[in-house]
Amino acid sequence: MHPFRFGLLASHATSGQAWTELARRAEEIGYSSFLVPDHLGAQLSPIAAIAAAAAVTVRLRVGGFVFANDFRHPLILAREAATLDLLSGGRLELGLGAGWRTADYRQLGLHYDSPGKRIDRLAESIRLVKRLLDGETVTHAGPTYRLSEARAWPRPIQRPHPPIIMGGGGPRMLRLAAREADIVGFIPQFSPGGRPTWSDAREGALDRKVALVRQASGERFARLELNVFIADAGLIGSGAGLGGSLLAAAKSAAAGLAGSPHLLYGTLEQIRELLERRRARLGISHYSIPQRSMEAMAPVVAMLTGQ
Repeated sequence: MHPFRFGLLASHATSGQAWTELARRAEEIGYSSFLVPDHLGAQLSPIAAIAAAAAVTVRLRVGGFVFANDFRHPLILAREAATLDLLSGGRLELGLGAGWRTADYRQLGLHYDSPGKRIDRLAESIRLVKRLLDGETVTHAGPTYRLSEARAWPRPIQRPHPPIIMGGGGPRMLRLAAREADIVGFIPQFSPGGRPTWSDAREGALDRKVALVRQASGERFARLELNVFIADAGLIGSGAGLGGSLLAAAKSAAAGLAGSPHLLYGTLEQIRELLERRRARLGISHYSIPQRSMEAMAPVVAMLTGQ
């Protein structure tokens, strides 16, 4: 059973100073990782933002959650990942996904292919990225990618490669993550048009997804770290402040009706009991908390990290 840990999903700041203060504060609170999404909306560009966060912290792990495969050639991504791992002192967590946000594809002028085609490309890419990070010289002629005596330099500090995060909601993506990733993240499944399917965001759906990953990963399952993406979170009481506590209480009632593991509300004791029960049942120990909930979840992080 893995100990609890919490990552912070961060994407925006008004200045360089605000960004570095955010990273330092996340480390001070006890978040284990500082993860940046990869979209073209109102957010910082991930690679530069990750490097800046790593430069002002010591223990905090850093990474992308997750890099969109269709925007990043595997050789370039492997090289960027190796550089980030080296410059951070071996603190990179490398997230890689198939891409899902239709607005990103529209801005880039890329065709938004079916999930199957995007996952095909990701499956080809992730194996190339791992081989390159492992130090291989790679020649490859596949359906999407062509490499000729390609090498990624520098070598990462973490061997054979930094931990790989892959998340998903659909069966095929979860099977790929079960085979290839070190950290498997659970999110709601997306429709073919790139919208979350909220009927797939319930506790029962999470049970089925974990069972699928258990079956697909075989003997690897015990080594996998299981992650749940949290869309919103808040704490009732425990010094949360009257306004924040009342808002969290209202959202807690709504979350209870929704029955979603991707919403995290309650008192400190309620949240502790919920996460401990879920870990005992499913093995989930890792949660990704949104930037806006960083301070509200600080008591949860302090209580459960490492337990």
